[in-house]
Amino acid sequence: MDVQGFHHLAIQVRDVEKVTAFYREVLGFSELKRHHRPDGSLRSIWVEVPGGGFLALEEVTGQPEPGPFRNEQPGLFLLAFRISKAGRAGAVEALARAGVPLENETRWTVYVRDPEGNRVALSHHPED
Repeated sequence: MDVQGFHHLAIQVRDVEKVTAFYREVLGFSELKRHHRPDGSLRSIWVEVPGGGFLALEEVTGQPEPGPFRNEQPGLFLLAFRISKAGRAGAVEALARAGVPLENETRWTVYVRDPEGNRVALSHHPED
């Protein structure tokens, strides 16, 4: 097998426009493409992940299930994106300006949630 790197991650969301705005406007990801259903309604928006790959934000009709930041359920836990240590304070300030509260903070990482509760980490691990 010759796995060559990350390609994409698909996330099912109820409000694809609102969630896309978070990744585009708060995190600065470029919008790549919009996909529509045969009836013309929006089905999916893809945003580029810096460094390679993309997030496919796929619209669904179900409600997101709220829960604690840490839980014992198996499955996807969080999306972690690399930031520089020098850029951390600016990232925290940008999140605050956007009204995105910090869920948790460690020595290397800040944790937030996107508009539908998906956990997102911005990390400079192991850079001290």
